[in-house]
This record gives sequence, structure tokens and C-alpha cells, in this order.
Amino acid sequence: MIRSLGICVLAVVAASCSSEGSRAVPPPASHSEPAAPAAVPADSRASTPFGRGPRIVVLGDSLTAGLGLAPEQAYPALLQKRLDAAGLKYEVVNAGVSGDTSAGGLRRVDWVLEGDVKILIVALGGNDALRGLPVEQLRDNLITITDRAKARGIKMILAGMEAPPNFGPAYTAAFRQAYRDVARQQGAILIPFLLDGVAGLPDMNQGDGIHPTAAGAEKVADTVWSALRPLVSPND
Repeated sequence: MIRSLGICVLAVVAASCSSEGSRAVPPPASHSEPAAPAAVPADSRASTPFGRGPRIVVLGDSLTAGLGLAPEQAYPALLQKRLDAAGLKYEVVNAGVSGDTSAGGLRRVDWVLEGDVKILIVALGGNDALRGLPVEQLRDNLITITDRAKARGIKMILAGMEAPPNFGPAYTAAFRQAYRDVARQQGAILIPFLLDGVAGLPDMNQGDGIHPTAAGAEKVADTVWSALRPLVSPND
């Protein structure tokens, strides 16, 4: 029950906060979308300098950017620490932009995949659910994003999100299924729910009840690491 409530609260407002703070969100019926950022803000990247090794790009929204946390507390930075501890010479790039939808991620994907990218982690969709955008649009955007990665021979992880129940059971079920369908079709490793073990738990979330605390980000990093670890190799 707690997890269901957490999913509802999160999917309604998670990842909707822009980097400028709280902003007006268009009503779901309008199906409007935020303008795509021109580039990933410097402070939304992991602190690792470019050029240290092959890259792992995490394409996401405020949950990835680490809204409300220090840069080193965001889960992509925590993944970097796990890689370093394991002696794996990868560079994690935090390509999280607050407020982004799957369409916004698509507009940025070619830019973020430049260079020696070996793995792409896609963690988008919370804002699509917030706006009640068509599931077909989410699916198409995720397929195109992963197509761009496949064309470059990049391994992929797809992190799922949950839709709020107020759009009805058919929408929430279709939204959840979209991630499974895309992962299967595109050969991506699926994380069913990025915030599993975090959503709805007060000690895992900041005061807004939306974005993970440092402890919550550690849990998210654990979840992503379990999918990432089999893909990384000291030979890359």
C-alpha cells in the first residue's frame, strides 16, 4: 500500500521540477511538452573528467540529475564510485536534465552519444506520465533513442517508471508494459522500476516526498548497478 501511494505521488510530480525550481506544469489533457534543453548543464554531469576511459551515459530527468543533492550524491556519481572501486576504468556521464520527457531525451540523444560511449542507461518517462502523454509516444521515443544507441553498437539499460492511477488502469498498465516491450524488442536490460525500494518511503525521500535523499540515491544506485555490473568489462 505504501509503495502504491509512493508510485502515485512520484509519477504525478517526480522529475517534473525544472532546474529553475518549481515551474508551472501544463495540464495532462493538453499533451504539451517542455522545450528541450540545448545541452546538458555542466552541474548535471558526474564529476569525473572527460577522457579517463570509455563512457557510460545516463540519459534521464531530475531523478538522474540529482535534484536537491550534491553532485557527488546523485546516483550516476555513485555508479562511478562503484566502477572505480572495482577497478573498471569507465567514465560515467550524468546526462540528466530536470523536467525532461522522453521526447526531450530523444532530442538530446545524438549529442550525448558522441565519443567513446559503450553503455547507455535510459531513465525517462516520469514526465510523460505526469502529463498523461500517449503511451504510443513514449514507446516510439524510447525505441528511437535505443535505435540510435544500437546503430553505434552501444549496450543499453532501460529503467522503467510508473504512471499515476488517476489516468485509469488501462493507461497505467499500458505505460508499464511499454518499457517491457521496448526492452524486449531492442535487446536492452530492463530495470522494471527505477525507484523500487525508494518511492513512498519517507526516509528515502527529500521533504518534497518526490526526489530521493542521499540514502535513496544510494538505493537507486544499487538497483542500477545490479543491471550495469554484468555489462562492464576491464577489457573495454
